[in-house]
Amino acid sequence: MKLNQQAILTERAALSEKGYALPAFDRAAVAKNTAERPEWVHFGAGNIFRAFVANLCQELLNAGLMDTGIAVAEGFDTEILDVAYRPFDNLSVLATLCADGRIHKTVIASVVDSLSMERGSDDWARLVRAFRSPTLKMASLTITEKGYNIRDGHGEYFPAVLADMENGPERAESYIGKIAALCHERFAAGGAPIALVSMDNCSHNGSRLEAAVCAFADAWAERGLCGADFAAYVHDRARVSFPWSMIDKITPRPDDSVREMLEADGLADMGVRVTGRRSFVAPFVNAEEAQYLVIEDAFPNGRPPLERAGVIFATREVVDMVETMKVCTCLNPLHTCLAVLGCLLGFTRISAEMQDADLKKLVEIVGYREGLPVVVDPGVISPRAFIDEVIGKRFPNPFLQDTPQRIATDTSQKIAIRFGSTIKKYAASDTLCVKDLKLIPFVLAAWCRYLMAVGDDGKPFQPSDDPLMPMLAPRFAGVKLGAPCDVHALLSPVLSDERIMGVDLYKVGLGEQVEACFAELITGPGAVRAALHRRVSEA
Repeated sequence: MKLNQQAILTERAALSEKGYALPAFDRAAVAKNTAERPEWVHFGAGNIFRAFVANLCQELLNAGLMDTGIAVAEGFDTEILDVAYRPFDNLSVLATLCADGRIHKTVIASVVDSLSMERGSDDWARLVRAFRSPTLKMASLTITEKGYNIRDGHGEYFPAVLADMENGPERAESYIGKIAALCHERFAAGGAPIALVSMDNCSHNGSRLEAAVCAFADAWAERGLCGADFAAYVHDRARVSFPWSMIDKITPRPDDSVREMLEADGLADMGVRVTGRRSFVAPFVNAEEAQYLVIEDAFPNGRPPLERAGVIFATREVVDMVETMKVCTCLNPLHTCLAVLGCLLGFTRISAEMQDADLKKLVEIVGYREGLPVVVDPGVISPRAFIDEVIGKRFPNPFLQDTPQRIATDTSQKIAIRFGSTIKKYAASDTLCVKDLKLIPFVLAAWCRYLMAVGDDGKPFQPSDDPLMPMLAPRFAGVKLGAPCDVHALLSPVLSDERIMGVDLYKVGLGEQVEACFAELITGPGAVRAALHRRVSEA
């Protein structure tokens, strides 16, 4: 059967018999309500949205705690809408892969509209109408960490951003530029309050979104392309808020084993597609069971009762502590450890890496011994219990077919937070010594070794996408295993770059240690494994 609105009406018994949890609400009524009085727009139609955010809304709809759904908008890879949303009436299947082998299958029906952010289209007109509606409470975002960057590595505005700033809100074409333009539409329609909620996996995400949106508003006001009162509106936190959040749920690329399971259930057209922008999408998403979402409770126009679906609302200070705990210590750095070393050592599954004694001990040391001493307990989630779950249950989950290659994407954008924050805290501490860090510098050296795009077996591999790869790859292209190399000349521009590392590693006393690790890692094939084994054995 085809996954569509007709199927969930006429094939309910067959789907239920095969174990699918179906929507318990009148979807047509919800769609009508959403069109008439929208409450929630989401930017970013990727897998984390369908696996987590849309399912939260579904839980509230099922419980009768909401009567409107979500309109999802996509402005980067609109092909996702054409292959994974619209052919299936915006329905999707969430396959939750539990560590004990159980699989929960849920038909997600809370997404009632999927909109391209293409100017001049009917989709754009519907998006404008939603933003002009005073009933709209929140616009959430999962557009990836790099989606908030409006400046290049030299601190200059990207050409598209600068063009938007010069052309004004009516002609903005960049992603954040269009969001700022939608805020301008809302202001022009009466200026009702709204919360713009970043749910991306990056530090102080709300502030990054705030800085980007305000940059457009200020530039337009300075050029006379909008009134100063619009800039004042965007800067007024009682009218436009930018809550911080911490989100955590592993959602790998759609896996063929899940596709085969769904097709065996009789669902048609479940194939995985790779879009022109290299998004891996399907009519289903697969994800782990564990999930966390902590949001600063700053919603000037009200909000859905998401706490009834497990979301934790807290102060900005508590969100910051939770986010720091997760992003800087208890999960993200460990993921990057496994990503970098996994690619070098030829692994294709995170779960398989956790069966490797050296790699398992690596993440235990980086997490418990080097990271945990600088973590502040946020009170709402226990840091030790969190990391216990990550290392003992989540990463080893054999049914969650996540890959180090996926996690290695955009590593240059992550290091400053995932490791640089911990290094800074050591350097500033009166009781901790930064030079006691041994495995974090090793991982940074391993990432530099990764940039050579040669595995520990001496064979080349394809590095994952990274915005700095065009700059970094040529620097490392001439390095050969076993050949002489001026390591300091090679690494010093990278290790001293605070935008990459979060700190000048030489100033804090770790640059030379990273250089020594790197020199060891390039002595020949097998050097990565040998160095890893020696360091975790000596730690």
